[in-house]
Amino acid sequence: MNLDLDGRTALVTGSSQGIGAAIAAGLARAGARVGVNGRSAARLEKSVAALREQVPDGDFVPVAADLGTEEGAAATVEALPDVDILVNNLGVFGAEPALEIADDEWRRYFEINVLAGVRLIRAYLPGMRERGWGRVLNIASDSAVVIPAEMIHYGMSKTALLAVSRGFAKEAAGSGVTVNSVIAGPTRTEGVEEFVYQLVDRDLPWDEAQRVFMREHRPQSLLQRLIEPEEIANLVVYLSSPQASATTGAAVRVDGGYVDSILP
Repeated sequence: MNLDLDGRTALVTGSSQGIGAAIAAGLARAGARVGVNGRSAARLEKSVAALREQVPDGDFVPVAADLGTEEGAAATVEALPDVDILVNNLGVFGAEPALEIADDEWRRYFEINVLAGVRLIRAYLPGMRERGWGRVLNIASDSAVVIPAEMIHYGMSKTALLAVSRGFAKEAAGSGVTVNSVIAGPTRTEGVEEFVYQLVDRDLPWDEAQRVFMREHRPQSLLQRLIEPEEIANLVVYLSSPQASATTGAAVRVDGGYVDSILP
């Protein structure tokens, strides 16, 4: 299958590391010009250098901006006025007892995990519609449906993202623009490794810590391991391609499978 994205411009939010960086690399390999986003210009420079090592002929555009703010969204649109593929990957997560999550923390999760994406969809969807082609992908999570007890504020934000995706898919109906969610399962990134060690013994070697985490905290997984970022990226690149033109308004799973699935 030739996933040809030559001539397309993509923006991947929160792409200086982890899943976002893997998605940026995958889109570049398919031929897209890719906006790589992070808050720190210095760190972003290193991230883009690393991506250029992975994809030597890739066209990467660093976009240093805090997309959790209106100002950051405005600066991003100024840097990349026209985007054909928008991947809202930016997100924060962490474990916290449900009754101890303060109001400000609930607001922070909604602002970064949901509203940051909404702002960019509002900015870029009209242009996609005018050009008659576009892709919007919101990186959700299995936590959107199987709400983890230790991070219900995160689960809330990802459930909201599913609603956002479905609603904007209806707004884009018949325009040649597709809007979808990707329901990602627990994925091995630096942040997730730290999260795992919040829940299991820090003295355990990583391979054992991962097994304990999956057994005790994600026992429903059929994969029974953490997903690699590239496995998420593979699905995102497909959904960004012309071959996925008939998939819209969907919540597509790459979550490792569930013993008793209640997901779409």
